[in-house]
Amino acid sequence: MKKVYVDEKWCLGCHLCEYNCAFANSGISNMVKALKNKPIYPRVHIEESDKITYAVSCRHCEDPICVKSCISGALSIKDGVICIDHDKCIGCLTCILVCPYGAVAQGENGVVQKCELCLENSCGSPACVAGCPNNAIIYEER
Repeated sequence: MKKVYVDEKWCLGCHLCEYNCAFANSGISNMVKALKNKPIYPRVHIEESDKITYAVSCRHCEDPICVKSCISGALSIKDGVICIDHDKCIGCLTCILVCPYGAVAQGENGVVQKCELCLENSCGSPACVAGCPNNAIIYEER
């Protein structure tokens, strides 16, 4: 299965992956209308540690503790991708607490969100990968 990998030595910390992610998942066809003067809710985010920057997104673990801990059954695995049923999420945020990678975040309406490899927004491949100017984010099978 293909997954998103990050090569931190090439990450510029420009946050373009976050903007491309937020736009791709906004459901709006115009980037300016989708993002200008609005808080963004990307499913990938940039972290910085000791002058190293890197993108953090869901690793789609084989034995995901987030799915096991979801009391409402909102998290499930579909073809190796951990997905969220937003209608089932009750906003308890347990999955945020248990994710060892910090890849789950609270979304706009109180429910959680995480990378779902852009399967729902018909990009074909993750928008963060396409939007990375330095090719620090890679979508491949290893």
